[in-house]
Amino acid sequence: MPFLIFQLQAALAAWGDVAVGEFRGSREQPGASALIGLLGAALGVRREDEAAHAALRDGYRFAVGTVAAGQLLRDYHTAQVPGRTTLKGRPHHTRRDELNLPRHELNTILSTRDYRQNAAWVVAVQALPGAPHSLDALAAALREPRFVLYLGRKCCPPAAPLAPRLLDADSAHAALAAYLAAADPPATLCSLAWGDGMPAGVPAHLSAPRKDRLIRRQGWQFGDRTEHLALLAEDD
Repeated sequence: MPFLIFQLQAALAAWGDVAVGEFRGSREQPGASALIGLLGAALGVRREDEAAHAALRDGYRFAVGTVAAGQLLRDYHTAQVPGRTTLKGRPHHTRRDELNLPRHELNTILSTRDYRQNAAWVVAVQALPGAPHSLDALAAALREPRFVLYLGRKCCPPAAPLAPRLLDADSAHAALAAYLAAADPPATLCSLAWGDGMPAGVPAHLSAPRKDRLIRRQGWQFGDRTEHLALLAEDD
């Protein structure tokens, strides 16, 4: 069966988790919503195009192999924002609009944000019947993306080309292993995560809910899906 395989490498990456209060955590591997956003950016899908995002959500399955989990970096973050009453009735489509106020009308908010340092992943994409784009079209978009790509946050650009390839294999694990065997230097997987329906090729050691099923992009609304995880090798 055909798979699209590509790599994600970055000095910093952040794969959002459920945000509680001032803490913004990061999972160890990208989830479904992050990958849909990445493909959408490469294709030139705009954030307000809910139908196009829903088609990407429903048209593909994903598996993510971790090559290097990296190290956790925790950042104490401050930002300036206007109060809700100050913004009421004023257009604020951009960050510049938001901050175009006298200094005394701006407040400082604090948050703690997690990142993964020097991590690397490989992603397997399987197209379902009725998928809006062929795997070849996705690969072409990843080679020449329409919008800037980043790994979770805008401060996390890729550190290497995504190097998409189409491979035929019996499972996602076999496709990812073949991709890594041909890399320079060759690499192996530490773990594999996948969603329901993806032919993983390995048994799951853990299955748990993850709130990253896209419901509405503009409203930042996400639902639960089941993510399966297999531990494959020690991360050196």
